[in-house]
Amino acid sequence: MIKNIGFALTGCFCAHQNVVVEIENLIKKGYNIIPIISETTSKTSTRFGNAEELKKQLLDITRNQPLDSIVAVEPTGPKNMLDIIVVAPCSGNTIAKIANGVNDTCVTMAVKSHLRNNKPVVIGVSTNDALGANFKNIATLMSVKNVYFVPFGQDDFQNKPKSLVADWSLIEQTMLMAINKEQIQPVLL
Repeated sequence: MIKNIGFALTGCFCAHQNVVVEIENLIKKGYNIIPIISETTSKTSTRFGNAEELKKQLLDITRNQPLDSIVAVEPTGPKNMLDIIVVAPCSGNTIAKIANGVNDTCVTMAVKSHLRNNKPVVIGVSTNDALGANFKNIATLMSVKNVYFVPFGQDDFQNKPKSLVADWSLIEQTMLMAINKEQIQPVLL
């Protein structure tokens, strides 16, 4: 059973508002969501949105202060605070770090701590280099115990032929299967 979700957003800024809609849907269904936002997301305003407004929006929706530092996230593992972690959108940079054991952000710290507890991590891919330099990292994570993917596909094969993005509407279904140690299928859309 899933009660407490760590929901991590990384620097794929164009996907933030789509993911926030899914967070709202999960809250309406009774899940407790602890937002985790990468340091870059916490400090960077772009044409897609203002960083401070995103943090306020997440606080208003979840009623939980977004965690945006390694120090803030570190207790989640040792205190066994979360049932599952969702990283969505998960940038190519974060995918590469997780796949290669790099633990230098609050999101990678949360994932590392959670995997240490033998609990599921769900990844919602959103990167323009998924079918390029990051393809090997996605393949690596596909074979890692307790890592599950939200189904994904090419979002604009003509203009961005190496880009992949998850189907955000499948986050909850992916979580429900991941908590039972199953990968939702099909993964490739």
